[in-house]
Amino acid sequence: MNLRNILACAGTAAFLVLAAASATLAQHSQQKAGTLVIEAPWTRATPGGSKVAGGFLKITNTGTTSDRLIGGTLPPAEAVEVHEMSMTDGIMKMRRLEKGLEIRPGQSVELKPGGLHVMFMGLKEGLKAGGTVKGTLVFEKAGTVNVEYKIAPIGAPAGPKHGGGHGH
Repeated sequence: MNLRNILACAGTAAFLVLAAASATLAQHSQQKAGTLVIEAPWTRATPGGSKVAGGFLKITNTGTTSDRLIGGTLPPAEAVEVHEMSMTDGIMKMRRLEKGLEIRPGQSVELKPGGLHVMFMGLKEGLKAGGTVKGTLVFEKAGTVNVEYKIAPIGAPAGPKHGGGHGH
């Protein structure tokens, strides 16, 4: 075997190891609750003294009936609410979705900065970049689902890289 073949084999082996690691990470960032698939939960680190933060993720309904995200829990927060941000006449507005967020059959909904998100209210402690924070999401039909949010740096436009191509 010549040097070129050895390098080609080494490159292939390295690619396979990275692909397997990415697949493993992607599996860990995905939760199932009944017919719902929850992917890539993340949040941003908070500056000192901040009392709020947003949570972001993707929810896919693989079933035949709608479900609704109605809230959740996060130990360092007093409340977790479902919110929507929108631009009206050049003014950014945020409001709580009183009835929660409907996820229709066959639909995927992305909760991301500047749009739909879960709002962590009344934070008792800061969220530190590079860490994780465990919480729950509560659905009308699927019930309570445990999730783990990866914490991206302050101001990050998208979540931490975690494999699977889901950097929202």
